[in-house]
Amino acid sequence: MTRVFAPGRVNLIGDHTDYTGGLVMPMAVDLGTTIHGARGGDVVRLTSDAATEEAEVPLRLDDPREVLPEWARYVAGVMSVMHPAEGFSGFVSTTLPVGAGLSSSAALEVAMALALGFEGAARDLALVCQKAEQQASGVPCGVMDQLASAAGVAGHALLIDCSTLEIEPVPLPADIDVVVMHSGEPRALASSEYAARRAACEAAEAIIGPLRSAGPDALAQIEDPTLQARARHVIHENARVRRFAGSLRAGDMEECGALMVESHLSLAKDFEVSTERLDQMVESLVTRPGVFGARLTGAGFGGCVVALAEPGALRDGWHVRPVDGARILEA
Repeated sequence: MTRVFAPGRVNLIGDHTDYTGGLVMPMAVDLGTTIHGARGGDVVRLTSDAATEEAEVPLRLDDPREVLPEWARYVAGVMSVMHPAEGFSGFVSTTLPVGAGLSSSAALEVAMALALGFEGAARDLALVCQKAEQQASGVPCGVMDQLASAAGVAGHALLIDCSTLEIEPVPLPADIDVVVMHSGEPRALASSEYAARRAACEAAEAIIGPLRSAGPDALAQIEDPTLQARARHVIHENARVRRFAGSLRAGDMEECGALMVESHLSLAKDFEVSTERLDQMVESLVTRPGVFGARLTGAGFGGCVVALAEPGALRDGWHVRPVDGARILEA
């Protein structure tokens, strides 16, 4: 029998920067997905406590996006990238809220790859699963979610350079609560404007070069106001991630919180991926005693907000802690 676990992730700061090779700062969380079963046969057959329909996917398939039920497309995506020699039968259980922006799809992909026998470094596992997600969803996602799930470090956030995939673990103070709250608006990247945002960043890069290395002065070269706003977010967000990492190392939670709020405002105004509900939640949270800062987390268009707070300042939501990355529990 095989049993594997892959955590979800919450991103503390640095959204819509990964697919331009920028900086992000997620952490793997103690909510995740477990797959338990056995290899063998010529199909992957799975049941899940988060879905009513069983997944049954043949080893050879043409297009993962045509697989039903929809959750099985992420399984099919992994299979289409890995080309396993044998199937798998088992059960999927998860403590992650599906569609909330905590990377339930990435956790499923990473766990599935391990269950099918993937061997290799966390970086390579993440790249396999990033490609799987792209094939399964049609969304040109970056690698942050899969890399955070694969390479998490207990007690630490991860400063990730998405150009080199270099990871620097940064300790998270033990006396800080990381709280994730759902907006009640389910996130659906494939039906959102995610691809349009990425295309806008690519158009801006055609004018001023890589956004990861561009400075604010380069923005004046972009005449289109929408492209300029998209690029402005990415350039300043990369700088915020660097400052956030330094402030976290120094234990300056007031500065960390202020940077989170700046990040949210940039995502809302320059990148236009927030919603009225997410804005209201952030505005409310930052007025509460003991809350250092809050922001939307993930791609936006609904989903969750994340807050940093003093212990006990917030009672609602998921109180998450940083954990190690995906692992084989039983071979």
